[in-house]
Amino acid sequence: MSSRDSILAAVLKNQPPISALPDISMFKVPESDLRGKYIDMFNEIGGFAYAVESMDDIKSRIKAGFDTEKRVISTLPALSDIAEFCSSSVDPHSFEDVELAIIEGRLAVAENGAVWLTEEVMGQRIIPYISQHLAVIVRESDIVSTMHDAYARIASEDYGFGGFIGGPSKTADIEQALVLGAHGPLSMTVYIIK
Repeated sequence: MSSRDSILAAVLKNQPPISALPDISMFKVPESDLRGKYIDMFNEIGGFAYAVESMDDIKSRIKAGFDTEKRVISTLPALSDIAEFCSSSVDPHSFEDVELAIIEGRLAVAENGAVWLTEEVMGQRIIPYISQHLAVIVRESDIVSTMHDAYARIASEDYGFGGFIGGPSKTADIEQALVLGAHGPLSMTVYIIK
């Protein structure tokens, strides 16, 4: 047995006993009007959130709110008439000039305004971070109350890369000067569709 194998065997033999997870039921928040709570929170953290009725409503809002003469990409085939399709097989460096990226979110969290994105819906991992503006479409039924609920929901998912994004990119210094778009999108918009 090599020294590596003996060390790993010793570590495995000396594991602490498995203990039960703590009870977090005290953190349960009533789930009334999650859409309204999400919209309020997301707007409070510097984003823009809207309740919409259809993809046509989203298209009209995008045309009114963004410069669609510049490069707009999406991973959603339903938006192919207003956006270039973002393929996962394209060189990621080719996305350096994206004005607006429109992708689908897996879920949204009302307590902090975050959306859960996986590589599957991003098209490319870089898309939500490289574009000047980011728009995410979330189904109203996919809004959860807390991060506890979010983690419980994604625990059984199979994904290679994922992340929670909460609003536009921002940073602040000790003098409390807030800078938007410091290391990511200047703005983030969430469209909540029924």
